[in-house]
Amino acid sequence: MKPLHVIHTVLLLALVIAPGAQVQAGGQQDFGDFVVHFNAINTDFLAPSVASSYGITRSSNRALVNISVMKKALGVTAEPQLAHVTGKSVNLRGQTRNLSFREIRDESAIYYLAEISIDDGETLDFMIQAVPRGSDPLDIRFRQQFFTR
Repeated sequence: MKPLHVIHTVLLLALVIAPGAQVQAGGQQDFGDFVVHFNAINTDFLAPSVASSYGITRSSNRALVNISVMKKALGVTAEPQLAHVTGKSVNLRGQTRNLSFREIRDESAIYYLAEISIDDGETLDFMIQAVPRGSDPLDIRFRQQFFTR
């Protein structure tokens, strides 16, 4: 299995783990012609080989934010899209941290990944904007609480 498919599988598993587990934030938002998939997981959930192959720092005090933009065709999700992805997180104390996304491409997938430091029990509100080529901005917001122990 290619490493990208491994990370995709790991991130999809994060969507189905029971509520209350360390890895839980994820979802999708429909924008008509586009669907944006998103999630945030503790990086220590990733296998060391997967993290290493993508230059991700594994630590209980780090999280990985994953964004993918898909264009719909005939009403179904069909094709990954290139996009300019920016964002920030804000904790409950109002402290803001900018997210620096990097693009990961595979012949059949495009992901945008950003790492961020986290504290045990910290709740972050994520505000992310994805702008597919030739399209209006797509604004995604979600909240995630992280546990590092």
